[in-house]
Amino acid sequence: MSELAADGIPVAVSLRVLNLSRQPYYRWRNRQVTASELTEAYRANALFDAHRDDPEFGSRFLVGEGRPAPRAK
Repeated sequence: MSELAADGIPVAVSLRVLNLSRQPYYRWRNRQVTASELTEAYRANALFDAHRDDPEFGSRFLVGEGRPAPRAK
C-alpha cells in the first residue's frame, strides 16, 4: 500500500479497488510488531540471503541457516 501511495495512488482508492475498509487497514498498519513476527522476519531474511549468496545449496542447508543460534548461558 505504501508503495502505491508513493507512486501517487491514494490509499483510499487502493482500498476501494481491493474492497477493503479504511479503518481495519489503518488499525493493522499502526499496530506494534510482535517479537515472534520480528524473529520470523529475521529468519526469512537469513534464508533469502543464504540462497541468494549460493543458490546451489538445497533445502537441507537452508534449514540449518533458518534455525536460531543457540543462546549463551
